Amino acid sequence: AGAMSGGRPLRLLGLHGYRQSERRFRQRTGALRKALRGRAELVAVNAPHPVPGGGEDDDGDDPPRGWWFSGPGTFEAGEVAEAPAGLEESLSAVAAALVEHGPFDGLLGFSQGAALAAMVCALRARGDPRFPVAFAILVAGFASRAPAHSHFYREPIGLPTLHVVGDADAVIAAPLSRELAQHFVEPVVLTHPGGHFVPAAAPQKKAYLDFLDRFRPGQGQ
Repeated sequence: AGAMSGGRPLRLLGLHGYRQSERRFRQRTGALRKALRGRAELVAVNAPHPVPGGGEDDDGDDPPRGWWFSGPGTFEAGEVAEAPAGLEESLSAVAAALVEHGPFDGLLGFSQGAALAAMVCALRARGDPRFPVAFAILVAGFASRAPAHSHFYREPIGLPTLHVVGDADAVIAAPLSRELAQHFVEPVVLTHPGGHFVPAAAPQKKAYLDFLDRFRPGQGQ
């Protein structure tokens, strides 16, 4: 508890993965939230677009969602989408959540949510007033292949980021996450041996806390 030394916990806006929802994301980040207890709290929001066709565990009142589509109602991270749809609504939804549930210190995105968080970082670094965040944690992130999105990556993104890369990730292969990190100025890269999930074992917990401590009020950023 000594590490707390007054100061409020940091607040992170959580952006879930494709085919997830705020509720599913909350269920799957229990270990992470426990690891961050007292240091940071995670508040997740739903993506604005329901994914057509539902999911295997779809119970009707909590449809799986996505932040944008690479094809009509579909999404593939590696697809060079000629007509990606839905991104503007998602950027607006993030901006609204930052106001409605804020203030927030940073973002924590997973998979497609991490890709979206990286875009928000790019806009923030360019001075977009809709996104007052200081840093982002990007888990299993990737850079969108859509030509319409290439402007996000044109210049190095000057916002502090922690990139969490799963060596055994079969959904977003590790090289895609490493490539995203290269678009940032001085990214911190944390590798774990697991797959497509938000890791929270002891080594990752230490890395999260070390990174977050840079932004604690009174830590003299």
